[in-house]
Amino acid sequence: MALFATVMGMAGLTIAWIKAHHVADAPLEVAWLLRWLASGLYVFLLALYGAKLLRYPQAVKADWAHPVRVNFFPAISIGLLLLSIAWAQDAPHVAFWMWGVAAALHLTFTLAVMSSWIHHTHYAIQHANPAWFIPVVGNIIVPIAGVRFAPVDISWFFFSIGLVFWLVLMTIVLYRLFFHEPLPARLTPTLFILIAPPAVGFLAYVALSGQVDGFARVLYFSGLFLTLLLSSQAARFFRLPFFISAWAYSFPLAAITIATFEMGAGGVQTFYIKLGWLLLVVLSAVVILLAIKTLLAAAQGKICVPE
Repeated sequence: MALFATVMGMAGLTIAWIKAHHVADAPLEVAWLLRWLASGLYVFLLALYGAKLLRYPQAVKADWAHPVRVNFFPAISIGLLLLSIAWAQDAPHVAFWMWGVAAALHLTFTLAVMSSWIHHTHYAIQHANPAWFIPVVGNIIVPIAGVRFAPVDISWFFFSIGLVFWLVLMTIVLYRLFFHEPLPARLTPTLFILIAPPAVGFLAYVALSGQVDGFARVLYFSGLFLTLLLSSQAARFFRLPFFISAWAYSFPLAAITIATFEMGAGGVQTFYIKLGWLLLVVLSAVVILLAIKTLLAAAQGKICVPE
């Protein structure tokens, strides 16, 4: 299930290059290639997990009952949401149906996962980690394309869910990080997920409000601070062995990259354009490195093995 994070990373990189084209004249051909790669990867993984569901339904049921793996199920709907954003301009009719299916599916996942949290029998504070943001805070992504596909109140509905419960979950996760043992090595890369909610929240809020006002800046600079905080610990992350969870680096970096280009839209503040280019280079290098490491791990039979 965590493999769907690869789609989130690839689609995020695609959208970052599309944004860089609109704001800073980056070559659009790069975005086109990445868009097809991300779309093909999504279809491949969806077919793969569909086969698992048919052949090993008990394994899928075990994933749903797992206190950590359950949070990666909504990566399926988030991947489709991101692809709808990537295709929105060039294939709006297809993107509309992608967005509609993904939004409905993500709401279903949100209700189901939150119900499991409320009526749980097996959760402990040690299970809390930034991956818990995925089911609920993923709702913030819906308005980015939703403002063009549906009545605006639908987008505000999803934005409100994501924003309010981001603050709730942020408190829980920080409490776990501050006062309990550190995250295990396999989950340490998920710390980068902390960047995504404020960065994506900024993009969604700008799409809804049509302006970069004071609240938008609070969201953007919160995401930028978390990027600086985690970047200052780069040596710690480099020392970690490779796990599929390392793809958690990619989408949050893509989110802050896109947000930075949005801050520089209009060409008034060139600082953000330059920072956006820097982040885009780093993001592209990270995704390429993650792709190579994933292919090598797959060749060595180290993918999809019990932790």
